[in-house]
Amino acid sequence: MDVYNKRILLTGATGGIGEQIAKELAFKGAKLVLVARDIQKLEQLMSALESPYHHEIISCDLANDESIRLMDCKLKTLIKTWNEGIDIVINNAGHNQFQLLSRKNTGQIYSELSLNLTGPILVSKYAINGWLNQPGLILNIGSTFGGIGYPGYAVYGAAKSGLYRFTEALNREMHGSNIKVHYLAPRATKTRLNSQQVNDLNSELGNHVDTPDYVAGQVLKMIHTEREYCWLGWPEKLFVRVNQILPGLVSKSIQKQLPTIYRYMTTSGTK
Repeated sequence: MDVYNKRILLTGATGGIGEQIAKELAFKGAKLVLVARDIQKLEQLMSALESPYHHEIISCDLANDESIRLMDCKLKTLIKTWNEGIDIVINNAGHNQFQLLSRKNTGQIYSELSLNLTGPILVSKYAINGWLNQPGLILNIGSTFGGIGYPGYAVYGAAKSGLYRFTEALNREMHGSNIKVHYLAPRATKTRLNSQQVNDLNSELGNHVDTPDYVAGQVLKMIHTEREYCWLGWPEKLFVRVNQILPGLVSKSIQKQLPTIYRYMTTSGTK
């Protein structure tokens, strides 16, 4: 699908990856609806984009059901004004905390699950019930941790794994409707949301870390080619496949890293 002149809703727009996706899409001539919690950051981002008057912003807490409902009302009003719907929805908003499950409080667990899984599900439901044109596309941004259970990311991995299966199921549900639902799973990405502990851990373990502009480029490529599923990075995409067939091999590899992982988790902040 060509993004030129397409109306695209992007959640998590002010994050490291989201900001770069917004810039790439605007440069290609898309008309954006930028969604994030902080209205000031949204205003700053919109003003920095190509043709800022082509875009709209909506402040929304995607971990809150009522906030998503209000976003739905605002979008329906905008759609009446435009006399056209949304062509593409990119569920990019996400958050995780690198920490042992035993050290997380209940609020942190619910927050991670809500933002990374429940939020995209609700946005997708509202989209197919009122916003999305046909042909239309929903692109869910997942994670390598949705394919490989990794210490310190138990809740985040559970949410992203759920998002992958949700994407797969909804794509099958929508067969014949001219609405497609796709999934892109980046590996570790260098953004300002990463804690220093996470950056240091990746460096010590020799983990490959992509840049936001690379991930944004892959988002545009996936939209253009309409590829259904994509896991980014080598050897990470190989490990995802091996983990499906021979998980014990991946477990043994991760077990060798555990002393280093535990050392950084004891002083970790929020990613």
